[in-house]
Amino acid sequence: MAPVHIRHLNKKFDEVHAVNDVNLEIHDQEFVVLVGPSGCGKTTTLRMVAGLESVTSGDILIGDRLVNDLAPMDRDIAMVFQNYALYPHMSVYDNMAFGLKMRKFDRAEIAKRVQEAAGILGIEALLKRKPRQLSGGQRQRVALGRAIVRHPQVFLFDEPLSNLDAKLRVQMRVEIKKLHDRLGTTAIYVTHDQVEAMTLGDRVVVMKDGFVQQVGEPLELYNTPANRFVAGFIGSPAMNFASVNVSEANGALWAANEGMRIKVPAEIAARLNRYAGKECVLGVRPEDLRIANAADPPDLNIDAEVEVVEQLGPEILLDMAVGSTTMVAAVEPTVRAKVRDRLRLAVNPARLHFFDPASEAAI
Repeated sequence: MAPVHIRHLNKKFDEVHAVNDVNLEIHDQEFVVLVGPSGCGKTTTLRMVAGLESVTSGDILIGDRLVNDLAPMDRDIAMVFQNYALYPHMSVYDNMAFGLKMRKFDRAEIAKRVQEAAGILGIEALLKRKPRQLSGGQRQRVALGRAIVRHPQVFLFDEPLSNLDAKLRVQMRVEIKKLHDRLGTTAIYVTHDQVEAMTLGDRVVVMKDGFVQQVGEPLELYNTPANRFVAGFIGSPAMNFASVNVSEANGALWAANEGMRIKVPAEIAARLNRYAGKECVLGVRPEDLRIANAADPPDLNIDAEVEVVEQLGPEILLDMAVGSTTMVAAVEPTVRAKVRDRLRLAVNPARLHFFDPASEAAI
């Protein structure tokens, strides 16, 4: 096992700056997830760590070894790909053993490692089958097994679950997390799915346009996003945003637009004072909105009209018009609402977020 140090890492493809001055310290035995939309640089960063892409500038260290110029096979890493990359003419056993055979391990050691990995993954009964005889989940377990037998210092995962159906993705997510806890190997995992990132990562790295936007534990990113992009990317459904004017009246700050007028709580107002008389962006998560009752203070209520009702079972998502803004509220499944109903929503004041309209940084 080993830490991974990424220092001032850059990658250019002609005029495209795909990875821009990325700095990461990944601790020994830590599970770190790189997440972001397509084209953000997450996979390119992973491929540079693996040695599958050259480094334009910067350094990558695995343990205390600089690996910039080392071939992938010399980096002591194992990679699990999106498309499984199994040899179709080989049995499961031979697919798992192939890398060890290439490294001239003796037959007894190969058999021991393959059987051990198959036992961990629960695929002992599949060792004689060919990949075409396996389901998607079974193929992914074989790909994981091929990586496990290497006993690498670092596991690299490149969107390994994206080809699986939704139910199997959830199951395999749990399997990978349990596997990491059991093996204790340093892991770097790339995904575009923020739910996957939140459930798997000890820490999550959010990327956009080649830049790291924020690094932190999952709940840190959820509760205190550094900017509007992170706030909107982390969390499902995504955070609601609305442009508001900040004004001072009756000794308090107010955030208002044509659809709402909300009193800013005192603990937030101290940070927002400099925006008095200016515009900023209000953010509120769908789960921090609920149907108001008579006891809720009117200065923390929002009037809205229901446009779409999404019944999901454990909750109902209400897509609603608030003035010219659309907001989503995640409400209890007992709520009975129909399209065009007018409802009053209560806001959790402690969970309001505000962002600078120009820099998009959190206020």
